[in-house]
Amino acid sequence: MKILHATSELYPLIKTGGLADVLGSLPFAQKALGHDARAVLPYYRHVRDLLPDAALVAERDTFGGHIAVRYAEYNGLGLYLIDAPHLYDRPGNPYHNEHYFDYADNVIRFAVLGWTAAALATGLDEVWGKADILHAHDWQAGLAPAYLNAWNAYIKSVFTIHNIAYQGIFQSKHLGEVGLPWEMFHVDGVEFHGQISFLKAGLFYADHITTVSPTYADEITREPAANGMSGLLYTRKQEGRLSGVLNGVDDKVWNPQTDAALAKTFHPKAMQGKKADKKAVQAFFGLNDDDKAMLTVMVSRLTPQKGADFLLESLHEKLPANPDLQFALLGSGAPEMEQAFVRLAEQYPQQVGVYIGYNEELAHQLIGGGDVIVIPSRFEPCGLTQLYGLKYGTLPLVRRTGGLADTVVQTDEETLKNKTATGFVFDEPTAGALGGALENALSLWRKPRAWSPVRQHAMAQDFGWHKAAESYDACYRSLL
Repeated sequence: MKILHATSELYPLIKTGGLADVLGSLPFAQKALGHDARAVLPYYRHVRDLLPDAALVAERDTFGGHIAVRYAEYNGLGLYLIDAPHLYDRPGNPYHNEHYFDYADNVIRFAVLGWTAAALATGLDEVWGKADILHAHDWQAGLAPAYLNAWNAYIKSVFTIHNIAYQGIFQSKHLGEVGLPWEMFHVDGVEFHGQISFLKAGLFYADHITTVSPTYADEITREPAANGMSGLLYTRKQEGRLSGVLNGVDDKVWNPQTDAALAKTFHPKAMQGKKADKKAVQAFFGLNDDDKAMLTVMVSRLTPQKGADFLLESLHEKLPANPDLQFALLGSGAPEMEQAFVRLAEQYPQQVGVYIGYNEELAHQLIGGGDVIVIPSRFEPCGLTQLYGLKYGTLPLVRRTGGLADTVVQTDEETLKNKTATGFVFDEPTAGALGGALENALSLWRKPRAWSPVRQHAMAQDFGWHKAAESYDACYRSLL
């Protein structure tokens, strides 16, 4: 089967979030099943630096100006790169400038991504021919299924929602600038409250919609989780055209037995290395060198979605009452939230450490050295850090939502007895509910003989990408 993924990110070439991790793994898992999986993404400046010798496939004059489509192999994966320096040759982030203002021409930049994906799926690369499946990801690639529809192309398409909160909304006047007919500017089309929504285009015109966990697939058929798309998504669910496929973990990138970022590697039957990793984290952040302290870690954007606000409130309450509670943060976000966590570290220097920014190596070290990883999200389509935590024996403490609900089993009397517990779960997005989960974690932590079996069971969970690849395989075959 020939599968073409359309994406704005692919790890490690370009990454701002979980979308890149998915595209850095799923196509490879599909190739392992015998499929010819490829991806198309913009030839950003950083990607050009890493893959400078991409071969020319085709050139076209488009609504976005002259573009060249180039091809390169990356670790065995075929990549089509959209070479348009006037659109993509910019420093830093793919979506906004250094002042966090979205690029004014994003409507054109990502319409060109959708157009090129549709053109490739319909045979722009004469050597490869037509794709069997065009698989578009998030709003940036949302117009790809719309172009297939406008061109009456008989190519099946799948659209995956990684986070429905980001919808790619632009003024209606741009529809004529991106090569789509005005007949599509309709409630049954790309129109959304008088504007264009790239996300809605993907939802409406794709043959099948997936999202990144079963629970999130259900949540987004209702408001407020659907962010205004509940009617369309509820209809698609009733039609059997909406499903949830849980993300996986790339064993080559996230594996405590081989992770070069760790001070010492470890595995379920030899956990001494985890103690060394914990000491390394405590030393890096200047925390008390205390093996008996429960080191709670967080690797996250500091936003209301991620629950950073009520986590902060809960920590202010729990830290003074529990000297054996430590907290280490790697993250960034709203300046006032960053400053609030920095002040927390200044107030509790031996219990709290904060690193503002992002550091991939430090992320591995925190997840390797932590005892608990906290993910208190108000909503979470899938989440990957809780999966990393499970794999590294760092028990997730999560809110019961989206993929967090699908992957973490609450530790209580019953799950301890039947040996299914893997972490700590709370329901309400409040400091009180989170604080209760922290108390539960501390209670178990203070009983090492009870903690160890839960950690062992957590590490035994299988969230390999092969499972997701097999689920997508079944989805594609049902369309074909």
